[in-house]
Amino acid sequence: MTVEDPRTTAVTGLGHYVLGLGDDALVLSERCAELITRSPTIEEDLAISNIALDLLGQARGLLAHAGELEGAGRSEDDLAYLRLDTQFRNCALAEVPNGDFAFVMLRIYLLSEYFILRYAALADSADSQLSAISAKALKEVSYHKLHARDWVIRLGRGTAESAKRAQAALADAEPYFDELFDDTWIHPDLITAGIAVSEAALRDQWQAALDKTLSEADLELPGASRPFSGARHGRHTEHLGNLLALTQSLHRAHPGASW
Repeated sequence: MTVEDPRTTAVTGLGHYVLGLGDDALVLSERCAELITRSPTIEEDLAISNIALDLLGQARGLLAHAGELEGAGRSEDDLAYLRLDTQFRNCALAEVPNGDFAFVMLRIYLLSEYFILRYAALADSADSQLSAISAKALKEVSYHKLHARDWVIRLGRGTAESAKRAQAALADAEPYFDELFDDTWIHPDLITAGIAVSEAALRDQWQAALDKTLSEADLELPGASRPFSGARHGRHTEHLGNLLALTQSLHRAHPGASW
C-alpha cells in the first residue's frame, strides 16, 4: 500500500504542519493532566493543572485552524478524538509516560524551551491565524519554562536521591532530542515563504539554553543513547496508543454527544 505524503503541496502541507503543532500541545497536555491530584504538594497540583489547561487551549486553537485548512468539515474535537495513533504528528517526547516527578518536570522544561523558540518565530508567520495563536502561546510557555526549570535545578542540586533521579530522567529523555529538530515532516515551501519555521535552525539556541540549565543544576547529558525517530510521520511509541485509548474512550462511546 502506498502512503500519500501529506506534504505533497504547500497547501495540504500547511494543514499537516498546524496539525503537528496542535498534537504536540494536546498530547503533552494529556500527560500533564495525569499528574493532577498526584503532585507532591497542593501548590504543584495547581501549577501543573494550569500548565495542562494552557496547553489544551493552544491545542484547541491549532486543531481548529488545522480543520479549517483541511476543509473537510472536521472540528477540533474530531481531530482530537477520532484519529488513530498513526494519524497523530506529535513528537515522541510528549507521549512517553510520566515516570517520576523528576522526569515530569524535565520533560516540561525541555519542551517549553523548544516551544518558546518555535512560537517566537511563528509569531511572525505569514499565516495570520498561526501568528496570533503563537503570540499568545509564547507568553504561556514562557511561564511553563520558568516553573519547570526551577524544579530541574532544585532537584539536580538537592539531595543525593533527587540528583540521581534528575540524572536518570535526563538519560531517559535524551533519545528523543534529535526528533525535535527534524524538518522532514514540513513542506520546504512553507519555511521559504515564512509560514513555518525550520526546526533544525532552532537546535543551537535550544542546546545553549539546555547546557546553561544543566550547568546550574549540576547535571550532565549522558551522550550515549540510540535516537528515536518517526513519530512526526506517524510511527509512534506504543505509549501513544495507550494514552489515546483512555482519552478518546468517552467520545467514541457517545459520538456526537453534547453536554
